[in-house]
Amino acid sequence: MVQGGLVAIAVHDGGIAIVVEADRIVVDGPDAVDVVREAEAALTPRWVWWSAATPSWLDAHGIRVAKCWDLAAVHRLIYGRWQADPAIIWAELHGLPIDRLPSVGQLDLLSDPIDVGDPDVPVQPDGHLRPEWVDGAWRDSGDRCVEWAALAWNARELQAERLDSMSGPRLDARRAHASAHSESAAELLCCEMGAAGLPIDVARAEEIIGSFVGPRQHNEQDEQRSRDRRDAAVLSHLTHAEGIDLRNPAHVKAMLRRVAVDVPDTRAWRLEPFRESIPLVDALLTWRKAERISTTFGYRWLDEHVSNGRLRGDWSASDGAAGRMTASAGLHNLPADMRDAVAAESGRVFVRADLGQIEPRVLAAVSGDHAFILATEDDDLYAPVAARLGVDRSIAKVAVLGAMYGGTTGESANALRGLESAYPVAMKFLNDAAEAGRAGRDLRTVGGRLVRLWSRPDPDTDPDQERRVAASRGRYARNAMIQGAAAEFFKVWAVTVRARGAALDAHVVLCLHDELLVDAPVEHGEAVRQLVHHCLQETAFRWSPEPGVRFVADVSVIARWSHAK
Repeated sequence: MVQGGLVAIAVHDGGIAIVVEADRIVVDGPDAVDVVREAEAALTPRWVWWSAATPSWLDAHGIRVAKCWDLAAVHRLIYGRWQADPAIIWAELHGLPIDRLPSVGQLDLLSDPIDVGDPDVPVQPDGHLRPEWVDGAWRDSGDRCVEWAALAWNARELQAERLDSMSGPRLDARRAHASAHSESAAELLCCEMGAAGLPIDVARAEEIIGSFVGPRQHNEQDEQRSRDRRDAAVLSHLTHAEGIDLRNPAHVKAMLRRVAVDVPDTRAWRLEPFRESIPLVDALLTWRKAERISTTFGYRWLDEHVSNGRLRGDWSASDGAAGRMTASAGLHNLPADMRDAVAAESGRVFVRADLGQIEPRVLAAVSGDHAFILATEDDDLYAPVAARLGVDRSIAKVAVLGAMYGGTTGESANALRGLESAYPVAMKFLNDAAEAGRAGRDLRTVGGRLVRLWSRPDPDTDPDQERRVAASRGRYARNAMIQGAAAEFFKVWAVTVRARGAALDAHVVLCLHDELLVDAPVEHGEAVRQLVHHCLQETAFRWSPEPGVRFVADVSVIARWSHAK
């Protein structure tokens, strides 16, 4: 091993296997933990592994590594797919079909027998990984485990070759490798967040739930009576409410028409303007909050997902499309009313950071439009854009968002046309992406993530339908190029905070869209707040293709998540 070098690792029940180029080492028993810990402390290598099983083992043994190469994370980057088990990774790297991967017990009576070769060799004669190995047979012995680690080493070399060949607007091999490193580190962060959990004040959570749905229900009859009481608070505003099911959108629309509210759908933002003037609408929107708490974030959710004062779910560093981080157990869609229950433990605080106007700032960076880059110098990017276009700030904002996400109407449409002349380079970047999308051509983000576009329809498809599908692809493409790049930026920021915060005992406990929540000791709260700002500037320096783009974040030290502005 050399300082900062690559080390492939695989873990089995009795120990570990390590591969460095041609060298293979098997360590069994308790010495395995010491070997990894000492190697990390002395050499800080970049550990190479197949999936989250290895970082989970590291976390369980209290080993915190700095760098890694997660084959699944890099696969998702290169191939733009979410599925990334070893069989798929290996097959795509070797140009093998993935639609019919070998499976355990596979028997096809209509085909010739398959030569499966030696079961102690992980690769079949047809080039695919042996399915029983993929299912865990590599854990059966140290010899098999070291073969599995060697395959990881080889797969990483092939992935590196793919990254070396990447090119595109603002994209080169150096940037692609940097993305592989940050995407891998993000998966490591996800493993750590899943294991540590988000601090929850359980007593406060029960108070909040109770304020919406009442005390705990102990049987189905009690739950039904509770639902009936909530429903009655809405239906009491009608003279005749028999047969109305508030959980049926068609029934709700018909009910609203009875009070002169005729809307194409019943989304909250459509109903909000009627809230003050029509009591039924106010009652319905209040009911919806209570219903969501009851069905998704109620006592059962609390019992299933919160233990020892921590909310735990499964995290992933990529949703497979735009590359956004995702989580289960409600971590990514916790209602605002529940945020008061997210509380730092005694002696600790949260440092909460929220990126400001990240998408347009990313557009300035990836497009290289110097006029638009100048606008990022302002805390409020939309103000200088509005001044340049000669329109109100609100109109400028809608126009910029419309340019990134596809279409505006009315006065903002005129401002959108003004953007074409005021910021031609940025608009060309978006228009080029949209044109590629309309044509069905795959794209890559500035960080190298493949954006897959769905196939064009059959030639006999109705021309009007084809135009609609092409327009939809175009909107998706321009959106994905910005959203994907913003997700890459955010993850670089998150893993930088993870790395720099360790010295202050600060740990990222939540990554929500463009928002970070960092758990830190009370005495280090201000230092961590400053560190988060410094990490943002470091991220901009490392990630942005253009050095002049300014990124901003609102960062505060708080005791509860609800205390954030």
